[in-house]
Amino acid sequence: MDGVPDPFFDQLRREPDVDAPDLVAVDATDRLLLDEAAAAIAVAPDAVVTIDDSHGALTLGAIALHGATGVRVHQDLRVGERALAANAERTGHTGSYTQHGLDADLVRGAELVLVQAPKSLDALREIAETVARDAAPGVTLLVGGRVKHMTRAMNDVLGDSFGHVHATLARQKSRVLVASGPTPGASSFPRRQVHADLGVTVLAHGAAFAGTKVDLGTRALLAALPAQGSGSAVDLGCGTGVLAVALARAGYDVLASDASAAAVASARATVEANGVADRVTVTREDALDGVPDASVDLVVCNPPFHLGVAVHTGAAERLFDAAARVLRPGGELWCVYNSHLPHRATLQQTVGPTRQLSRDPKFTVTASTKRAAGGGIRRIA
Repeated sequence: MDGVPDPFFDQLRREPDVDAPDLVAVDATDRLLLDEAAAAIAVAPDAVVTIDDSHGALTLGAIALHGATGVRVHQDLRVGERALAANAERTGHTGSYTQHGLDADLVRGAELVLVQAPKSLDALREIAETVARDAAPGVTLLVGGRVKHMTRAMNDVLGDSFGHVHATLARQKSRVLVASGPTPGASSFPRRQVHADLGVTVLAHGAAFAGTKVDLGTRALLAALPAQGSGSAVDLGCGTGVLAVALARAGYDVLASDASAAAVASARATVEANGVADRVTVTREDALDGVPDASVDLVVCNPPFHLGVAVHTGAAERLFDAAARVLRPGGELWCVYNSHLPHRATLQQTVGPTRQLSRDPKFTVTASTKRAAGGGIRRIA
């Protein structure tokens, strides 16, 4: 299809990410980016970087189809790293790439950077700033996305870090923005905002959900949290770490966990700025994969309701499963979600008896109690 052999891509899978008939491991944007990149890879096959390659199609396609070597990779989501590793093993390309943070080591000397367009302009800005500052002077940045999700503002963001930006012709409802002529400048991340009404300072990197704002769902859950507590607590999908700060101030020993590298970096900066770093450990994990079973007293969660740009309950359900696994019998999962979503029945089935703590037209907050082996329940006061 469109010059890119299908047999190679047919081997790729989303695992261990959520799978469904309408979700794919390779899309038209991956194919278009690789076609646009082919000539540049041929010139400098050892100077290729991929960013936010969702399941490995960009990285492995550059290697297997176009001869790239030693590809450097940054994926914000931990599940993306795991999917790339599984697909590399499946296709015989284990060890053909290296993983990096979004930093100078990722792009130093890079001549070509391939990016699956992030959802937020701030995320795109941080990528553009990093590439313009630390890649080779002749670097070309290709940013691909679905036409319906691409805006003129993306060109403007790229134009702040590159002298030349243009768009390719659309193909199969995808388009690529081409940026060249980097104009290096200082990083504008992490951003910082003081929320006097909540008594919290939030720091955020570009791809962190809600940036330096405190979203309405988090505010609803904050209002319901206990003022005092003890024991072990997990802020699951911690984002910028606002809930982790509140739990630490209430007296809990807190693990703040997120699958996003940007969220983890943001949460670490936030807990430090709020003086609770001694009470909070921040880790990057996929659905608490490093936390032992039945080891936690309290989990709080403001789950996502998107997988990429698709509305899908699968991401939240993976987090509910993780919370059920790590909670001790009698422990509780406190959760906030959009009131129209059918999460309460899922929580009841996955975790245990679920009661409503608050509800308005936008958000519902619930507490689900993990069933004790003997039937007793210990509620969080």
